[in-house]
Amino acid sequence: MSVQSMTNTDTRDAEATLSQIRSLAAYGCEIVRVAVPDEAAAAALKQIVAESPLPVVADIHFKAQLALEALGAGAAGLRINPGNIGSDARVREIVEAAGMVAVPIRIGVNAGSLPKERRRQVTADPVGALVETTLDCVQLFEDMDFRNFKVSVKSSSVPETIETNLMLADRIPYPLHIGVTEAGTSRTGAIRSAVGIGALLAQGVGDTIRVSLTGDPVEEVKAGYEILQSLGLRERGPNLISCPTCGRTEIDIESIALEVERRLAGYDASFEVAVMGCIVNGPGEARRADFGIAGGKGEGLIFAHGEPLKKVPADQLVDALFAEIEKSRG
Repeated sequence: MSVQSMTNTDTRDAEATLSQIRSLAAYGCEIVRVAVPDEAAAAALKQIVAESPLPVVADIHFKAQLALEALGAGAAGLRINPGNIGSDARVREIVEAAGMVAVPIRIGVNAGSLPKERRRQVTADPVGALVETTLDCVQLFEDMDFRNFKVSVKSSSVPETIETNLMLADRIPYPLHIGVTEAGTSRTGAIRSAVGIGALLAQGVGDTIRVSLTGDPVEEVKAGYEILQSLGLRERGPNLISCPTCGRTEIDIESIALEVERRLAGYDASFEVAVMGCIVNGPGEARRADFGIAGGKGEGLIFAHGEPLKKVPADQLVDALFAEIEKSRG
């Protein structure tokens, strides 16, 4: 299960795009897509591909020639919507060129960019329109004897995204890239994506994912790993458990949890930390985690590997917790 993102820099600015790709790689991004809207972007792609620490997928719309130039620049993959390339003949040009260099293609179908003949259908039967459009694209590629592709079908509607991908998973044997398109800002978009992507992954559907957010694409990668970690599918970095707070809490658990979360961002290793505010669930959760805090009245108990270690005043809890974490790291 790979985590993907897309740059939001101007691809014509190779240095800015490479800088963003390096940031994405540092946070665990495994595949990066870049927009190639014109000849200048295609020209910059050669440097981007050569210096990128990640496989670069070229995102092409409308102009088949740009796809051919992206292949010439060494792109690791193409993302095209066959419906807006212009004609089957132009799609064949791309498919044949990709086949010669063994470069995979991602068929991308979005609810907002369906072909004209499906636009009326999308109002009455949006899922059907998405599924049928995708199957038409798959059939087109198969008729051209090209099968080195994966499929991506997205909607801004979470229920439509889930239903469409479940139907396609039953009907085609090709890998599925999943996500909720135009999901929103870092808060709302992450929630919608977690619901949509999580529902599919929990049913065994999906091979690569992208959380689509308005803003810094690094946040997409962080959210992607959080979804995978929540389902037990991938581990990258620590997992923080913190209580929701209630009237039993007698320390400032919110501030403590936020500070612990901030400091944990500097760790790549996978381990679990519990930050709990009271004696009801606190000791139990802290024992289950690799490291933990169980709050009391103005103080808390530090746990490590299931064992209670010491009581610490509330204002020293975070430092004491991280002292134990560092001690265990040798």
